[in-house]
Amino acid sequence: MPVFQWEGKNRKNEIKKGEMNAPNEDTVKATLNRLRITPTKIKPKPKDLFENISFLQPKVKQSDVIIFCRQFSTMIDAGLPIIQCLEILYSQQENKTFKNILKSIKESVEGGETLAEALKKYPKQFDDLFVNMIAAGEAGGILDTILKRLSGYMEKAAKLKSQVKGAMIYPIITIMIAIVVIAVIMVFVIPVFKEMFEGMGGMLPMPTQIVVNMSDFVKNNILYIIGCTGLIIFAIKKYYNTEKGKILIDDLLLKLPVVGILIRKVAVAKFTRTMSTMLTSGVAILDALDIVAKTAGNKTIEKAVYNVRSGIEEGRTMADPLSESGVFPSMVCQMIAVGESTGALDQMLSKIADFYDEEVDQAVENMTAMIEPFMLVFLGVTIGGLVVAMYLPIFKMAAVVS
Repeated sequence: MPVFQWEGKNRKNEIKKGEMNAPNEDTVKATLNRLRITPTKIKPKPKDLFENISFLQPKVKQSDVIIFCRQFSTMIDAGLPIIQCLEILYSQQENKTFKNILKSIKESVEGGETLAEALKKYPKQFDDLFVNMIAAGEAGGILDTILKRLSGYMEKAAKLKSQVKGAMIYPIITIMIAIVVIAVIMVFVIPVFKEMFEGMGGMLPMPTQIVVNMSDFVKNNILYIIGCTGLIIFAIKKYYNTEKGKILIDDLLLKLPVVGILIRKVAVAKFTRTMSTMLTSGVAILDALDIVAKTAGNKTIEKAVYNVRSGIEEGRTMADPLSESGVFPSMVCQMIAVGESTGALDQMLSKIADFYDEEVDQAVENMTAMIEPFMLVFLGVTIGGLVVAMYLPIFKMAAVVS
């Protein structure tokens, strides 16, 4: 159905603008008249030349989905029908990609599908967790509450993700700058010193000779070094995409001294937050565990969650298989056991998630505090060492002259 852009005035003589799906201009005019808007301009919406080229279209950010949930929840709470809510959200959406998705969802719901079925067609924007909770909300008649919970959950998940990213940005940028500086010194600066030293004659000090040899090697093999580095990164990524590679690398990551502790705490926070949100919303525990396992992001943790699911199917509690996995701290397992025995598992999981959110904050601060001096020492030793090695012959010559 074609899209028309319209402009008109309402009864208060205010100028209004918008877009409307309609078979022709007469239908748009009739619809606007019913809304008590006098149309002054109606024209077909010009086509986007790049609309069929996916990588040129804007991506749907998590913040877009969070705002969508907040607004949708408010409208449902105010008593508006779902289709009218979707129409309003579609018309107000600025992101073109998300706008088209909302349009398709609205049309699917108008065609008789449930909201969950319509959302399931877009797994990149609405994952299994989102779809299952919406389905539970529709079945229980608490869609507005579910949307509020979803937006709150996504906001906390986004905050957790940004904290971890923020902690990793500093060391990565520092190492990249150090590599670039060292490469520039090796390729451009040291050869100049080398020519100067050759004119002096005599033997170079051992540190200077080592640096000169390294410079010659880097300068003569720079393309091979870049190629080999790219090949190693590609091979690691390819290996990580295999089942065996994911299990091995994810297990190694959890065993790293500082990063492993942070990953473990993030995993516990994510697991407990997701389980609490889903159980509170009425999702069955087995379905919730299945979704949590798929979204764990670490094969070792995913395996542990699936073991918990298998244990529950066999009639066991959640706490025992979690404790046997060795992935989750004993305190977490004990608190979950208490939650199961008192019948308040969802509330206990929420308290654990809140506690581990604070633990992640502290772990990020500790990691940053540990990395900063290490980075300073690394830069001082590498770049400072190169500079000193280059100036040793000059110091030696000055001593001979004196």
